Amino acid sequence: MTRIKKTSTNYENKLQLAECAEVYAAMMLGGRWTLVICCHLSAGKMRFGELRKKIPAITERMLTLQLRKMEQHKLVLRKVYAEVPPRVEYELSESGKKLIPILISLETWGRQHREFLDQASACACEQ
Repeated sequence: MTRIKKTSTNYENKLQLAECAEVYAAMMLGGRWTLVICCHLSAGKMRFGELRKKIPAITERMLTLQLRKMEQHKLVLRKVYAEVPPRVEYELSESGKKLIPILISLETWGRQHREFLDQASACACEQ
C-alpha cells in the first residue's frame, strides 16, 4: 500500500476535510470492509479464521490489512495468547463499541432506502 506524501495537495485536502467531524468519521470507517468487520465484531470477540469464514469474499491479506488499520485507529483490540499454535482474538474497542447504535441505524436506513429504490424502479416499469 502506498502512503500519501505529506507535501502533496491530496494530503492537505484530507487534513482540511477531516476538520469536519462527519467527514473524519467517514474517513475512519471508509473502505470496503471496515463496516463489515465492525458488524461481525459487534457480536463479540472473534478469531481471525472466524472472521475470514464470516466474510468469504475478503482475502486473507486484505483482512489482515483492514484489521491492522482498524487497530491503529483504535476501533479494534487485538489480543495474542501465548499458545502453540498462537491464538489471536479481535474485538471492538470501547470506541468501536460506540459504533454499534450507528451500525444499527445504517442498517435500518439501508433497508428502507433499498425498498424505496425497488418501489421507484417498479413504478417506472409500470409506466
